[in-house]
Amino acid sequence: MTYTPTYRFVDDQAALDAAIAMLAASAKVAVDTEADSRHRYPEKVCLVQLSDGVNTCLVDTLASLDYGTMGDLFADGNVQKVLHGADFDIRGLHRDFGFTFSNCYDTSIAARFAGLERLGLAPLLEDILDIHIPKDQRLRRADWSRRPLEREALDYAAGDVTHLVALRDALDERLQGLGRDSWVAEECARLEEIRYSPPNPEFAYLSVKGTQGLDGRALAVLKSLFELRETEALRLNRPPGYLIPASAMTFLSANPEAELATAPGLGASAIRRYGHAIQRAVRAGVAATPLRRRHDTPPPLPRPTHAQAARFTRLKTWRANLGAELAVDPSVLWS
Repeated sequence: MTYTPTYRFVDDQAALDAAIAMLAASAKVAVDTEADSRHRYPEKVCLVQLSDGVNTCLVDTLASLDYGTMGDLFADGNVQKVLHGADFDIRGLHRDFGFTFSNCYDTSIAARFAGLERLGLAPLLEDILDIHIPKDQRLRRADWSRRPLEREALDYAAGDVTHLVALRDALDERLQGLGRDSWVAEECARLEEIRYSPPNPEFAYLSVKGTQGLDGRALAVLKSLFELRETEALRLNRPPGYLIPASAMTFLSANPEAELATAPGLGASAIRRYGHAIQRAVRAGVAATPLRRRHDTPPPLPRPTHAQAARFTRLKTWRANLGAELAVDPSVLWS
């Protein structure tokens, strides 16, 4: 069955308050968000999609409204919030608005415990409800901070929530038949604890991939390059990786004498725009005091003994056998 979108775009206070009042009377409300991380820095939630399965509302979170009633809905334990891959949405809404969630149900978690192999939202809707929603890659990568949003983008966003409550009910029925609905409830209860935690600015540079083998001088260069990239990304409102890729930063940190053109991922346009600034940052890092890794970084684990390795193998075998017996991905049983 082809999905035909029906929804309301909400960008004024009266419409928002009316929509939340209507949805708050429902037992279950689907929630999804769209952010602009591919185009802006720092990223922000640009759209919140809400649906009770009949009424679907797309809330413009760039309209500078009072979104308090929406936060109340998310925190209301009497209304179950249905999400797919909830971590990203809950973390983003907490970061931007301070919202917390109560009584959540994640259909991606439910699908895994149901033993399904295709876990994406579109495949699940096709396999379980025989509903086809648009998943245009161009729209997936859209700049959700642009206004007005084109009709195709709004249709795409509405598709993520319109049928989510029905999918939840179908999955839960299957899980009850398997006797696993309580397993999913236990896992979903953990979603209420999700909070956004900003990185410690003193050690944020260590989030760059490939830093494990860098010595103290290289870490100082990396930190200098990271601070340059962060400053420029904030100034230009552009994702940092689009300006100077992580591969180039780690390479130049380990090889500060290298020509910029030899740095992987650093193209001619980036060198033309930031080449002099990058060279200054590299020189500043070389001249700086070598850095030591943060003290709370755990030391590497020692090589396991033969007995420990054998015990680990037995545990993996037990987990694999149990997963096969239950017809679920073994990783959902034990990480």
